[in-house]
Amino acid sequence: MKKVTLKPAKEKSLLRKHPWVFSGAIKNVEKDTKDGSIVEIFSNKENYLATGHYNEGNISVRIFEFDRQEINEEYWKKKIKKAYDQRKNTIEISSNNNVYRLVHAEGDQMPGFICDIYNKVAIFQFHSIGMWKHKEVFTKIVLELLPLDIIYDKSEKTLPKIYIEEFKIKNSYLFQKKKISNTKVIENGNEFLIDWENGQKTGFFIDQRENRQYLGELAKNKKILNTFCYSGGFSIYALNNGAKEVHSLDSSQKAIDLLEDNLSFVADFSDNHRSIIDDAKEYMKNLDDQYDIIVLDPPAFAKHMKVKHKALQGYKRLNTRAIEQIKPNGILFTFSCSQVIDNNLFRHMVLSSAIAAGRNVSILKQMHQPADHPINIFHPESEYLKGLVLKVE
Repeated sequence: MKKVTLKPAKEKSLLRKHPWVFSGAIKNVEKDTKDGSIVEIFSNKENYLATGHYNEGNISVRIFEFDRQEINEEYWKKKIKKAYDQRKNTIEISSNNNVYRLVHAEGDQMPGFICDIYNKVAIFQFHSIGMWKHKEVFTKIVLELLPLDIIYDKSEKTLPKIYIEEFKIKNSYLFQKKKISNTKVIENGNEFLIDWENGQKTGFFIDQRENRQYLGELAKNKKILNTFCYSGGFSIYALNNGAKEVHSLDSSQKAIDLLEDNLSFVADFSDNHRSIIDDAKEYMKNLDDQYDIIVLDPPAFAKHMKVKHKALQGYKRLNTRAIEQIKPNGILFTFSCSQVIDNNLFRHMVLSSAIAAGRNVSILKQMHQPADHPINIFHPESEYLKGLVLKVE
């Protein structure tokens, strides 16, 4: 393994087990160390600190191991099996729930690698070239663990452009027992069609599973607006749990098409569902207090620190509009999946929105990512999904 040496006093974050080494902390990188190489990190005093994948850039090393040991196929097998065993012990994996995240990057000490399971389909998504170089090994390991028909690598838009071009990376099938491009899954008894080739992320927002379930518990006889609906996760739960009426809104025709596919699994929905193609903020200008529940689940407005303030203003405008327009004593589900906006900032934004709207608001429930998206306590950035369920008087 190649060697990376840190500048004096730059080992403090590693001693606290934070899994990133930034370029400014590095004193020396051993000659001919290629991007994606496994490297050992040493302090300025030549003490071993950790092992990770190297690449040039702001985050120069992503650490996956703090104990010095041999890194081979057996090592990765133990890591992935540990993640699978953890899922079996912490979430329901059954015929009633066959969609879950098997590996969650830093949350499973495998930074740069995500693996989502959709029934008998596994979707790999890589965010570091080091992890991508192990894709064949990971394919072999996952096939030994699970009876799969498909393993699909969907990393063309998640890896840095320089590697996409250098390695000519395309979304591709790593294993294909059946020639299919979508599959039906069941989440808490609700059926969804997953299109991994054309859908957002890996095909579905698995991290909202428990939050959709809670909406279902409140949905009976309610009129609900689901904004940024994508493939209709919240909408399907609401309809299956007795909602009086559900309006699903998205600015994308492709999202509405996915929603319509999923509606085919819902019995007798035609009289109490409407699909709307529109901008959420514009649509919510004049709702005339008609909705009992509004869901705000926008895409990440801030993916980088430099746009954090602009993103907060966007969240505030959206939430202010919803709080202004919701029915008296209505319930607002509001979320942010922006990694750079933490829980405190998010709550302060909601407070500012409530003040601007001039209505009394109380928090009924705090929402977060489920156990198959574990948060690495040493890596606060892995806590990306935050949400609040609000009562608006």
